[in-house]
Amino acid sequence: MEPEADRKDIILVVDDDEDIARFVEFNLRLHGFEVVHASDGQEALEIIERQRPDLAVVDLMMPRIDGLELTRRLRADPMTSALPVIMLTAKGMTVDKVHGLSAGADDYLVKPFDTAELVARVSSTLRRNKEFREVSPLTGLPGNSRIRREISDRVRNGVDYAVGYVDIDRFKSVNDRYGFVRGDDFISALARSLHRAVVGVGLPPAFLGHVGGDDFVIVCAPDQVRPLTSRAVVDFENAADTLYDPTDRERGFVELKDRRGNIRRAALVTLSIGVSLSDAGKRFTDPLEAIAVASEMKTVAKSQPGSYVAVDRRRGVT
Repeated sequence: MEPEADRKDIILVVDDDEDIARFVEFNLRLHGFEVVHASDGQEALEIIERQRPDLAVVDLMMPRIDGLELTRRLRADPMTSALPVIMLTAKGMTVDKVHGLSAGADDYLVKPFDTAELVARVSSTLRRNKEFREVSPLTGLPGNSRIRREISDRVRNGVDYAVGYVDIDRFKSVNDRYGFVRGDDFISALARSLHRAVVGVGLPPAFLGHVGGDDFVIVCAPDQVRPLTSRAVVDFENAADTLYDPTDRERGFVELKDRRGNIRRAALVTLSIGVSLSDAGKRFTDPLEAIAVASEMKTVAKSQPGSYVAVDRRRGVT
């Protein structure tokens, strides 16, 4: 596997016009990018499930799933919400540009375009993405600035929302017993479980971000909290069981040796989830305040045995 620093950026080109797709692919490869091609939005979604591109160049008009619908689906899915998209539009179709940007595209290119403009747009969009839409290299999920922006957007729109702060109980025992590589497997398993739960609750779209390490943040509608967290807990505990060595899994704990040589037992991992609610008599104006309350409730959850969800229902001043 290539080291992360040396890996070429992967560009997904989505266009049913083979001539344009070949032109784009040839010139991007010439400038050091790796390129994969999809003929329409449906094929693009299938490719994205198998590998994680760094940017998508998407034609507006395509069969099956067109560029607008593809972009909307990418933005609604927590695992692809941070994927930068450049929309290809027809010459002079200003309304197409507006629709593309409204759907969540980061930039647009008007056909016909030249090589220099193509490479410049791709390079600048990638650079902006890395600066302002940072993602976790382990999970591909958006990080802290994107999490804060998501909460700010909900505050500005005046909708009720919940913020869930999630982490793994006794995660250190996994790293101590098996090492950091296996520990990353547990974090990735939690990301997948949370992602499935977020997608499973349907509309309105819930948001999933990765703070770092084994810490994740969910932003969703208040009535989505229970079904989302219930599914995530069951899914993660089942996934985590498969990551333990059989002996440890069967006896239900791992044995760890401290610095003095004493053996201690650590139970298998569970989840602690703290939740703050905007409709609990509070109107958070600062995203950090909503996150802080959720983190405080996560500490409460950790005082309980097993996986536990603690919801802040204290009434604020109205």
